[in-house]
Amino acid sequence: MATVEPMLKFVGRDQAYPAKRAPGDRAEDFREIADRYAVPNAEDQAGRCSQCGVPYCTVHCPLHNHIPDWLRLTAEGRLREAYELSNATSTMPEICGRICPQDRLCEGNCVIEFTGHGAVTIGSVERFITDKAWDEGWVEPLVPGRARGQSVGVIGAGPAGLTAAEYLRGNGYDVHVYDRHDRAGGLLTYGIPGFKLEKPVVMRRVERLRAGGIVFHHGFDVGRDATLDELRQRHDAVLIATGVYRARAIDVPGVEAAGVVEALDFLTASNRKGFGDDVPAFDGGALDAAGKHVVVIGGGDTAMDCVRTAIRQGAASVKCLYRRDRANMPGSRREVANAEEEGVEFVWLAAPDAVEGDEQVTGVRANRMRLGPADATGRRAPERDPGGEETHRADLVVKALGFDAEELPRLWNAPDLPVTRWGTVLVDAKTQMTALDGVFAAGDIVRGASLVVWAIRDGRDVAAAMHAYLRAKAASERRAA
Repeated sequence: MATVEPMLKFVGRDQAYPAKRAPGDRAEDFREIADRYAVPNAEDQAGRCSQCGVPYCTVHCPLHNHIPDWLRLTAEGRLREAYELSNATSTMPEICGRICPQDRLCEGNCVIEFTGHGAVTIGSVERFITDKAWDEGWVEPLVPGRARGQSVGVIGAGPAGLTAAEYLRGNGYDVHVYDRHDRAGGLLTYGIPGFKLEKPVVMRRVERLRAGGIVFHHGFDVGRDATLDELRQRHDAVLIATGVYRARAIDVPGVEAAGVVEALDFLTASNRKGFGDDVPAFDGGALDAAGKHVVVIGGGDTAMDCVRTAIRQGAASVKCLYRRDRANMPGSRREVANAEEEGVEFVWLAAPDAVEGDEQVTGVRANRMRLGPADATGRRAPERDPGGEETHRADLVVKALGFDAEELPRLWNAPDLPVTRWGTVLVDAKTQMTALDGVFAAGDIVRGASLVVWAIRDGRDVAAAMHAYLRAKAASERRAA
């Protein structure tokens, strides 16, 4: 009997994402807004893949995941094999399935999307097969490789650091991860809200690494608890994977008023409350949006996280001011749509001119903007539209204009650590090593604020470079002995 081809069903089978909860319901809590697929639905959606000869989804994925292959395996009901293939190129597939901007990466470049039939729902299938793997016990423990007698220090427990730590441990190195926070995960834990990434999803990944022998040093502040040189003396190689955390400033009058807060402070406080932590700044009202008129300034994914968090905290109103229009904003279009469904008002082509209020913020005075010629990024540059001034009521203003690198050479008492003019760590493009022997860097601290999937890619690449360096170092020491 001839078998039925499970693929190429995109013409007769409509695109269907997992159903989202009603906006009013999901705005009441920090749970993820959509459940995952049931098995038949996931298989059906995977079967829409056209199995094209040049898979642009894979090309445009920073990890170059084998997307068409694990879609076919899913469509055929071979879910464990689909998970194993997905896991072969990514240390966190279920996390990427939740938070990657697929509309700008794999799904945005799906051939079916170009035909008008709607992209294959790649991210949702990726999330499904890995969650299924956790449920069924298919996620294998991290098994250390043969002990090499060498150790590595990783500074930063975000996605780049955790990915590198996993690969290095798998190659037999003793791995110590140093992080300033009391939990690992970096922005996955404290920056991204639970409605996009529930925290048990992150914590089970961390616990898997801990069970595999990776040692975590929480509350460890390089520069205070040890200098970079001291860590170099402890370990055979050191990886800097701190990310970028210095908030970009807004240069307008009144910005120092009470009630004007940084995006990361606001998000971290909310996530800590989700863990059940004692957060005085939240409990005292400074970082709690409940009952307040909130204005968020910015148009990226962090701004989207802030406006949607404020809605869930019970804000009286939430506005997002962005100096460009919808078509030119950097944030995910899906996140904008989710925010609008939940009651956020977007004020496009508006830039802050001043924060009003003598001591406590009472409003944001903004200028109307218009788009001029394209700037260096290719987007049309905003310019002031004369006579377009307006004031927006605000009891809480959240600054979400992005992040820059901290001054690591000064903070770490490491004046020889080379940095670029933007403050990011300077590395050799081939080896990913800095000018300091045995000191590597990866992730946002090298490339600037970017996506989690790029941090995972960088962690994977730098682990390979460090493995080559450490093997050469061990061989040199044996010859010298």
